[in-house]
Amino acid sequence: MVRLLRPLTRGTTYTRFVHLWVPMLATSVWMLIDPSAPWATALMVVPLGLIPAVRRGEGVQAQFMLTRSGQDPAVSVVPSATWRDRMRTVLWLEVRVALGWAAAGATVWLPLIAVDLIRVSAGHVPDDNPFLELFPPVARPHWAYALLAPLPLIVLYGAVVGLGELVAVIARRLLGPSAAERVTALEERTERLLERTRIAHELHDSIGHALTVAVVQAGAARAAKDPAFTDRALLAIEDTGRTALEDLERVLGVLREAGRPASGQPALVEADRLMESARASGARIEAELTGPLETLPGPVSREGYRILQEALTNVLRHAGPVPVRIRVAAGDRTLRLEVRNPMTARTPGPGRGSGLRGIRERAALLGGRARTGPDDGDWQVHVELPLR
Repeated sequence: MVRLLRPLTRGTTYTRFVHLWVPMLATSVWMLIDPSAPWATALMVVPLGLIPAVRRGEGVQAQFMLTRSGQDPAVSVVPSATWRDRMRTVLWLEVRVALGWAAAGATVWLPLIAVDLIRVSAGHVPDDNPFLELFPPVARPHWAYALLAPLPLIVLYGAVVGLGELVAVIARRLLGPSAAERVTALEERTERLLERTRIAHELHDSIGHALTVAVVQAGAARAAKDPAFTDRALLAIEDTGRTALEDLERVLGVLREAGRPASGQPALVEADRLMESARASGARIEAELTGPLETLPGPVSREGYRILQEALTNVLRHAGPVPVRIRVAAGDRTLRLEVRNPMTARTPGPGRGSGLRGIRERAALLGGRARTGPDDGDWQVHVELPLR
């Protein structure tokens, strides 16, 4: 019993019923103009449904009055973009008018029937009730009719709840997103997932690089026991930490504002900053950068910077302050990036580590390829990224 009465405690039950009554406002006004043609409102909504903005208005109403959360992805809130959407809107308006008539009839007549049954059971027979014309036996008073009085109220309860559920289901079918809108929503969701993956990579690369430099510098300063070297190590730690904090603040800004595109990301033309940081950590860098790096496409330049950063971080983390040879060549169609360093006992085996996996994923995302592993006694990271 409690479960059957639970819909009466939900606000959605009443907002849905109000939603059903809204078309009756226009019908009531028309009835004052021409009582002989109550069906005219059903014709008036046809040109109204062809207006693109009407679909958005109906969707907003459905979101706030028919759904329990106020936000249902099954109901679209964008204007009609195709004739199919316009015809669906017209059909929705026609259904809404029809259900409004049913809701109005149930609300008006069912309580009157319950009242008349009680009056008949008390010995009073109304003279102007069409219900009595349909059921002549009710015209004879009898106390048993009082037992039937709750039935119209039960039917009214079923109409209130049932019509509300029905209009919500129909709204999802007729006001739901079209195929093109579903594709757009899927693309936006994919972009958000890719953005989250990119942010995770950036945090790993930037913070991991900063922590690696700090650990290497601190260990080298403690082993050297040279005040001048310690000062340089502390300065390198400070610079690297400040850069990492800037990257962290930028990434957190993107997380706080999901709709804002990431901007201000370092590009490959700033590779000198990475190499100076690695040199300050004790690595001996031999670099050769050729080609027009400043004209590289934005995504390629940014991902190339992150790949180089991760490659240098791996060198410092696993091999320590060893000689590193860097080759960056920007051609007409391909950007080639290579980082080589001598193998040591601490160098990881092929395929190990999230950093190397991140390099391969970044390259694959741009349609390129990456090779990592031993080569002629060196550990190499070789990446090729297409420019078109």
